[in-house]
Amino acid sequence: MLWIKNNFKYLIVIILLGATVLVWYAVFAESRSGLTVAFLDVGQGDAIFIQAENGNQILLDGGPNKAALNQLSKVMPFYDRSIDMVIASHPDSDHISGLIEVLKRYKVYSAMEPGTKSDNVVYQEFENLVKEKNIQDIFAGRDMRVNLDNGLYLDILLPVVDPENLDPHAGMLVIRLVYGKNSFLLTGDMEKSLEGYLVFLEGHNLKTDVLKVGHHGSRTSTSEVLLGFSAPEYAVISVGKDNQYGHPHKETLDILNKFQIPILRTDESGMIKIKSDGEQIFIY
Repeated sequence: MLWIKNNFKYLIVIILLGATVLVWYAVFAESRSGLTVAFLDVGQGDAIFIQAENGNQILLDGGPNKAALNQLSKVMPFYDRSIDMVIASHPDSDHISGLIEVLKRYKVYSAMEPGTKSDNVVYQEFENLVKEKNIQDIFAGRDMRVNLDNGLYLDILLPVVDPENLDPHAGMLVIRLVYGKNSFLLTGDMEKSLEGYLVFLEGHNLKTDVLKVGHHGSRTSTSEVLLGFSAPEYAVISVGKDNQYGHPHKETLDILNKFQIPILRTDESGMIKIKSDGEQIFIY
């Protein structure tokens, strides 16, 4: 009888564990419907998780530290240890330090970057890990498109020329994410001079639902010209609470308010999750 009781206990534990896994699977399967774009709360930095309905996953930048790992655990099931692509918009540490931690802990199949050169030791470590783990390294530029799912794709808007000898902020990746009728303009640390060039190239094609405000809301970014052409429904600022730079600057907040654009901030709301069904966007 004792043997039966003990084995019955084990059986109950196994059943409960199996039920838990099934529940989590159902929860994440439901959350995977449509497009998910999560602006992760990584402090003073950028990290954006993108997931297609078919399961394809991209991490655009990784923030300044290991915070991205904790944030990923909130948008990925615990059993999912792979990411299809990581993208480094440029070599600054507050964008790629967290990517290094991701490369160490997840199976990553490809890495995209603009090809901007930097002697930043963090960037060098990122490059070394990509080579060491035999990750496909993609140097991206304007007119490149990455198809993620039916009607879902990334368009690389910038850089136009080989950025090898450009300043990292001048040669960074600027990306438009499109799903059906919805779009996201993901600007990294793009500054006003580059914004003007982007408007010159794209003009009225810049209309977007969500603008990721450049450079954490610094006064060096977010011009009236960009806002006029992109006309976003929402502006997302990825920024650390009480950061030493005073981001977001009052000038940036003032201009967003002038255009009556609702502002979403990671320092106030934590992770900002936006879903799209290709017709509408929903803020969580």
